[in-house]
Amino acid sequence: MTTLVQNWLSMADVYKRTDGAGNIADIIEMLNNTSQDILADFMMMECNSGTKHTHTIRTGLPSVSWGALYEGIPQSKSQTQQVDDTTGFVEQMSPVDKRLLELAGQNANAVRMTESEPFIESMAQELVTAFFYHNPATNVRYPKGLGARYNALGTTGIANQVIDGGGEEADNTSIWLVTWGSNATVGLYPQGTKSGITQEDKGEQRVTDANGNPYFVMEELFRAYIGFAVKDWRRNVRIANIDVSDMQAGSVDLYGLLRKAYYRLHNRRIPKVKDQGDTGYTVMYCNRDVLEALDGLATNAGSSDSFIRLRPMEIQGKEVLSYRGIPIRECDALLNTEAAVA
Repeated sequence: MTTLVQNWLSMADVYKRTDGAGNIADIIEMLNNTSQDILADFMMMECNSGTKHTHTIRTGLPSVSWGALYEGIPQSKSQTQQVDDTTGFVEQMSPVDKRLLELAGQNANAVRMTESEPFIESMAQELVTAFFYHNPATNVRYPKGLGARYNALGTTGIANQVIDGGGEEADNTSIWLVTWGSNATVGLYPQGTKSGITQEDKGEQRVTDANGNPYFVMEELFRAYIGFAVKDWRRNVRIANIDVSDMQAGSVDLYGLLRKAYYRLHNRRIPKVKDQGDTGYTVMYCNRDVLEALDGLATNAGSSDSFIRLRPMEIQGKEVLSYRGIPIRECDALLNTEAAVA
């Protein structure tokens, strides 16, 4: 039997969302994840060149010389390089037949709201996925995420910020230490636009069906412009190639890998927290399986070395886990199916 998939809200949908008293029921959002919490970490910056952002990084220092009397001074200068980061946008519209809303009566606004919330959640999930995984080399509409930058092992340059977890197959995950700040990592939005997810009620719109016949809908537009700039790659670290099955079996030294990552972090001496008046703050991102494994290793180790293991800390009145003073965010967008980074 063929399953009919509809892209529009129907009376059957409204009926399924109505309780016994005739009111729109509270919907249990089983598909929500941690994305909206992670979006709150993003430090956003308006682009300085239309839809792209240009920044200049120092790539070389001037040389200095030991001098002697009656000898001149060799001339030297520093070197810089300009880097452009682009933005893209993700969008969707939610049309609801006006006649359907009239039939919903007093529940009309509530019906529309039941559609708005999942659209925002879906966009939040896509933005966080973009941050870690999107690459314009595979789709020109994408912004360049972190995974496309920290994608090779090595001992120099940005590759030095990628720690090898030892996994060689395609069942790997990553842990990220990300520093948000005006001179570290920022989210971008084009000049003249707004940051974050915008929701605009377009009101009544005339549309046509598949046969070209007109009807009217009440329409909402959802859009988010986003790009990413990494101004100082030394302030982020990726622990890649964490074999998930080995980790769950307890054979991956996660805390040893975290120690390596911590000492690769350029700003490690002063971990900072958002909204405490600092210009930068570092956050650790990992998925639930990694967090569970870390918790298990910390529990097994006891409390004698609790400083280097998981500890609670308070941020804006909420208790979160931390590692060496760096808050940890559980991130559902981080996959267990990453290919090995070589």
